[in-house]
Amino acid sequence: MANYLVIVESPAKAKTINKYLGKNYTVIASMGHMRDLPKSSLGVDIENNYEPKYITIRGKGDLTTKLKKAAKSADKVFLATDPDREGEAISWHLAQLLDIDINKKCRITFNEVTKTAVTESLKAARPIDLSLVDSQQARRVLDRIVGYKISPLLWKKVRKGLSAGRVQSAATKLVVDREREINAFEPKEYWSLVAELSSKEIKKPFSARYYGVKGKKKELTSEAETKKIIEMIKDADFVVTSAVYSDKSKSPAPPFTTSTLQQEASRKMGFTSKRTMAAAQQLYEGVEVKGKGSLGLITYMRTDSLRITPEASIAARKIIGDMFGADYVPAKIKTYKTGKNAQDAHEAIRPTNPDITPDMVKDTLSGDLYRLYKLVWERFIASQMENAVYNTLSAEFDANSVTFRASANSIKFKGYRAVYIEGSDEEEEKESKSLIKIEKGMVLKAEKLEDTQHFTEPPARYTEASLIKAMEENGIGRPSTYAPTISTILGRDYVSREKKMLKPTELGIVVTDLMTENFHDIVDIDFTANMEQRLDDIEEGKEPWVKVIDDFYKPFEEVLKKAEESIEKVKIKDEESDEICEKCGRRMVIKLGRFGKFLACPGFPECRNAKPILKDTGVACPKCGARIVVRKSQKGKKYFSCENAPKCDFLLWDEPVKMPCPKCGGIMTRKYIKKGSITQCVNPECESNKKDKK
Repeated sequence: MANYLVIVESPAKAKTINKYLGKNYTVIASMGHMRDLPKSSLGVDIENNYEPKYITIRGKGDLTTKLKKAAKSADKVFLATDPDREGEAISWHLAQLLDIDINKKCRITFNEVTKTAVTESLKAARPIDLSLVDSQQARRVLDRIVGYKISPLLWKKVRKGLSAGRVQSAATKLVVDREREINAFEPKEYWSLVAELSSKEIKKPFSARYYGVKGKKKELTSEAETKKIIEMIKDADFVVTSAVYSDKSKSPAPPFTTSTLQQEASRKMGFTSKRTMAAAQQLYEGVEVKGKGSLGLITYMRTDSLRITPEASIAARKIIGDMFGADYVPAKIKTYKTGKNAQDAHEAIRPTNPDITPDMVKDTLSGDLYRLYKLVWERFIASQMENAVYNTLSAEFDANSVTFRASANSIKFKGYRAVYIEGSDEEEEKESKSLIKIEKGMVLKAEKLEDTQHFTEPPARYTEASLIKAMEENGIGRPSTYAPTISTILGRDYVSREKKMLKPTELGIVVTDLMTENFHDIVDIDFTANMEQRLDDIEEGKEPWVKVIDDFYKPFEEVLKKAEESIEKVKIKDEESDEICEKCGRRMVIKLGRFGKFLACPGFPECRNAKPILKDTGVACPKCGARIVVRKSQKGKKYFSCENAPKCDFLLWDEPVKMPCPKCGGIMTRKYIKKGSITQCVNPECESNKKDKK
């Protein structure tokens, strides 16, 4: 019997696939990339067609030996890494490492980790796609050149530990530009005027808003103008000049792409893009489901396509009919048009088996996985449902030649809204339970006139969701880079997160200005988008990768030389904290080190006092009365201890809450579990611990 070796990236994926294949298959995980450019040097031979100098990643020696041994004893090796250019490159590196002929049918791909998809992929094995590999290699070389050539300049001129990047620098500039728009914004005054109307026939008052004069729109820009209008309509009849009732149909949102999944998870659940992608990766590769073993629950999560297979649509339509009835199933299968710049290699993100409802996996999935699977499942099912239908009213009123307008809508047929309502960054119009009945010529009276002063608002700061949307619209990066880019600009302290809003730091502004002045193309939105398009052209075999790099590098080299000569040393003032140095009395400052921010005395080197920034829980230590603060262990696990540690040894692993125990007055903690959280007293003898409070 033949012996086959299948290589994937992760142990979770290996476990899931192993369940689908026979005894003559061995499945091993490569744990991601096996080879990469060296960290200690540029690793690109500029003089020799930008040839990359790959090395085996440190720490992967034993795994390399294991893979070589397994490949040698196998009759055939299948490379089953992810179905994108990154996955293709990992397979190419594995082929080089294991001496596999890339022209033979060694590469298999599947959009979902299911038995059907995996077994079908074995029948459709193909050679490694060198155009995909070249595209990834060009991206890697380009980013390495930008990072390793500009970053040392930033270290020398600004601060050690900084970095520049083709995508991260353009993304940071978006945040900086938005902040400058906000700072430059000059608010303008305007007024609104709302009339509460009623009549003998209509007892319950409804709102109509001022629109203009004699049917023409005219803004109210001052209190004097508003008072003049109020005087004109005082005691006037409000005559209905038009009342139009109609039905309005609203289509469901399409199934998720990487970008829209990250945006919606941010809006609805407060997930960061990194948290969303971590959960999506697990759902794709396979999770343990009670009674079913390890299952891949969603399709590949790095995609910008809206395409859905007919089989998946048919399965969804059956579920919709069974759950809601025939009225909710559209006459034709719903399809969605993918954007012009999107790669259509994969489907949209959907459940691999729509028959597995969120309720079926609720008890076995952790909180993040369950919530994300529920979001994907509901969005997909809704995308295949009938439109929602609204009853709408649009009415216009005349009061002594002053025009007022009113609009309202009520749901007539729920359609897709029976399952899912899309989140929005904008305030949506409220729905009425039923519409008022008015007709042309009807006379109403104003029970109340309410005038309100307003000022125009500056554009809002970006959230992660809106920044991802802006990056996608401007062609900055691709689905696989959105989350890591945001993590990078936050980690480098170019951008800070205040509540959900992203704000540039002083460092981010200084570096962006320096980059804009000296490396304009790197931060230019159009240039970045054009470069992404050229990388896509390499993938499609339209351009050789060396030419794309060469076209970039030659002018870049000249710019780099000029920048090294012209950029002067930039001094960034440290941010002051409220902490007082207990050794010398100075106000401590916040500095950025290898492991994040910390407090340091500005009197260095005379005073070398430094300490971590501790977040206060607002709860007092029961032993010494000092603050209980948040700390992290060496393994990164969060715990809570007295700020006087190690002098005071009080420590908790669960989060303390400000509310004292109602029974004994002691400290209460909140423990997070799969289905929510429980609050309990830390005193094991306390009566409240006899029954956990949910």
